[in-house]
Amino acid sequence: MKLTRKDKLRYQTTHLRSGTVVITDAPIDNNGKGESFSPTDLFCVSLASCMLTILEIAADKREIEIGNVGANIVKHMASDPRRVSQIDVTISFENQFDEKTKTILENSAKTCPVMLSMSADVIKNVIFKYGVEGDN
Repeated sequence: MKLTRKDKLRYQTTHLRSGTVVITDAPIDNNGKGESFSPTDLFCVSLASCMLTILEIAADKREIEIGNVGANIVKHMASDPRRVSQIDVTISFENQFDEKTKTILENSAKTCPVMLSMSADVIKNVIFKYGVEGDN
């Protein structure tokens, strides 16, 4: 990965293998324009993305068809020092599952590498919803 400054408080990160680019911008409440993801937004999105990736890998290994799945993420900031204090992740599946399958999916998500790398000081509230139609 490579990070370069594009403008005041705006950075471009390039994934060197694929060429994919992500722009970050400081949020309005922290001297930025808020025109893109902030670094703390990506921190929270990384958690949810990792959780979904790991649960899908676990499902594939067991030949579980997870169907449409998505996540909503809410970031809570604290000050003094400024930091992410809490992340609320709601993972929604269109499918219903038996209790054994739910346990497999939920345990795999909660033990993803990003979750295990985060400080215990960050509160992580995770909710799983099943049988949700439409936008997750």
